Amino acid sequence: MWIFLVAVYGIFKGVRDITKKKALTISSTMEVLFVYTLLSFIMGAVMSFTTGDRTPFEIDISKLWIIGIKSSVIFIAWICSFSAIHKLPIGFYGIMDMSRVIIAAALSVIFLGEGLTVLKVTGMVLVLIGLLLVNMRHDTNTNAKTNTLCIILVLISCLGNAISEILDKFLMGSTSLNSGQLQFWYMLFLVVLYFGYLVVTKTPINVKALLKNYWLIIMSILFVFGDKALFEACKYENSSVITMTLIKQCSVLFTIIGGRLVFCEEHTLYKLLCAGIIITGIIISVIPQVG
Repeated sequence: MWIFLVAVYGIFKGVRDITKKKALTISSTMEVLFVYTLLSFIMGAVMSFTTGDRTPFEIDISKLWIIGIKSSVIFIAWICSFSAIHKLPIGFYGIMDMSRVIIAAALSVIFLGEGLTVLKVTGMVLVLIGLLLVNMRHDTNTNAKTNTLCIILVLISCLGNAISEILDKFLMGSTSLNSGQLQFWYMLFLVVLYFGYLVVTKTPINVKALLKNYWLIIMSILFVFGDKALFEACKYENSSVITMTLIKQCSVLFTIIGGRLVFCEEHTLYKLLCAGIIITGIIISVIPQVG
């Protein structure tokens, strides 16, 4: 069941990345991030108070500081990833985002004591091969300097997301916390952080453009339901951060195809070939979990 839940997250993530790029054509990065987190918080809050056996205010207070760390890490990671999405072809971004597989694997072994089987290592090697191949060819509308800067931003984002994934597994492994509680506090902290950033930096807000940016609503819906599925998957004792991270990468198929259909990006077949190698690695790593 948890594999299905993670796959749902991966599908929603791929579609969400497309909507992010569309939203960023209308509003600035920080405008999108603030409204996106605010809408997601409102939706998540409604769900958390209407479903689940415990409300957000019945949380174990000792968990709040860990959730605060998760939100702080994601605060930085999202600024980096949204900035990269704004400049990079979405198909290329989707494949580079798979770098989190390697980072998450290293962190899960160090902090969660997860084992690396031969099949998991084989899967990660195939992911690396796919990443290296896609970097051999770029779209003509990007230049080397832009690619280099954005790749650095993507890698920082991958590190932040990998840390967040470790914390998700740690937090949801506790029976004293449910997915609604985690979503509520995690998103509340993010709203406060992005609002604080807007106030301190005096970032201008184009309310008129934001009201017309319906992509923000679609993004938020995909995020709330995708994250809920992921948090529920983390509750399963046999769910592995390494395997979950690998499964999430099915999102790349949607970013590549969406990049072609929505943004008329180049080298679609080549990107799909690279993605096919990566997906093969995912399947190989998941085989023992299915069994």
